[in-house]
Amino acid sequence: MAHVATWKKEMVSEIVKDIVESPVVAVVDMHGIPGQQIQAMRAGLREHAKLKMTKNNLMLLALEEAAKQRPGVEALKDSVHGQCAIVATDMNPFKLYKRLEATMTAAPAKPGQLAPMDIIVPKGPTPFGPGPIIGELQKIGLPAAVEAGKIAIRKETTLVKSGEPIPAGVAAMLPKLNILPMVVGMVLRSAFEDGTVYKKDVLAIPDDYYSTMFATAAYNARALAIEIAYSTKDTIIPLITKAYREAMGLSISAAIPTKENIKILLAKADSHMLAIASASGYSSDVIAARLSSAAAAAVVPKAESVKAEQKVEVEEEEQVSEEDAAAGLSALFG
Repeated sequence: MAHVATWKKEMVSEIVKDIVESPVVAVVDMHGIPGQQIQAMRAGLREHAKLKMTKNNLMLLALEEAAKQRPGVEALKDSVHGQCAIVATDMNPFKLYKRLEATMTAAPAKPGQLAPMDIIVPKGPTPFGPGPIIGELQKIGLPAAVEAGKIAIRKETTLVKSGEPIPAGVAAMLPKLNILPMVVGMVLRSAFEDGTVYKKDVLAIPDDYYSTMFATAAYNARALAIEIAYSTKDTIIPLITKAYREAMGLSISAAIPTKENIKILLAKADSHMLAIASASGYSSDVIAARLSSAAAAAVVPKAESVKAEQKVEVEEEEQVSEEDAAAGLSALFG
């Protein structure tokens, strides 16, 4: 039987203990993070999380052993590949994702790394004075020249296209130009909580996503309920108000007089009378005075008139209580 190093057994035991005792367990991608930065990130998580980074086969073994006490956690094994670590924490998966996302920082490129985006050097002066470095800039494809005592880039230049490997010369020059094209940090691959595995695509959502979604659903449900006249404690007042408004409109259109609409009907009849008198040429001192007054009133700007009508309509709707609306309906058709 092959001898297993003591440190390996101890490491597996520590990871198993963390997995079993922590509400949330996650696998995070550690690719490309410098050792010094890893230590800083580990320190930043220490209050709420434990991070263990070791050989992948030891992490896989720990997940298998932990699954005997915590069934389902073995599903994280699919995320153990490449450079990764196991995080055990009391934070829920969404908070953990946000915390890890905050570890992302700009970093210099290494030769051969694939550019995450187009690497562009803008037109303008550089930090360098005249000297041999102008040749190095020109060698990597930058149109450099001396202008006003400084080396300047004469036009905006794309050195590396997104997805292409970064040449060694370009990787060495970019930090000197204060260009850090890489973004490194711990990326959550998957997290386990209460028997459920959460993948990155589920966790990478805006903070207000669910609250906005529920608010929209509630608004749409209320609007639909009002449209189909479905009564609930939240829709009954708008429904009665709507019914009152529509009944009032119908009674005016059908010329059914009630104490609520009689003034409107008389005003409508008076308006029609004046229109007929004007069209037929009928004239009297009283009619002429009325027509002259109506013409003067019509000078009011249309936009102002419409705005005033809308304001009155809103105020009337706000003033209609459930009892008043019900009484109005009864008066109209009772």
